[in-house]
Amino acid sequence: MGDTTVTKINSHYSPKGKQGQVYLASGKSVAMRLWRENPGDPKPQSARNYETVGYVIEGSAELHTEGQVVKLAAGDSWVVPKGANHSYRILEPFVAVEATAPPAHVHGRDE
Repeated sequence: MGDTTVTKINSHYSPKGKQGQVYLASGKSVAMRLWRENPGDPKPQSARNYETVGYVIEGSAELHTEGQVVKLAAGDSWVVPKGANHSYRILEPFVAVEATAPPAHVHGRDE
């Protein structure tokens, strides 16, 4: 028999992180989270101990990373490599899903 640890996550009941992220499904090697952000001041720059891939559902933002500015809009996806200095500037009400590997919320990686 294969692995039977399949889970279903209802985002209405998911825990939320200090930065507003909603934690979704999480496995041993990868985790998902949902962001709902409104325009405002740029987010502080950070470098994380995990790789992030994301997909924009609606809205727009700028990803500032390692001297580059990447405009993100609905239908776009992106990658932030592990350890890359980056920040986001939300331009329009923004909804996106990210996956992090290893899981961002484990061992304080999301702090």
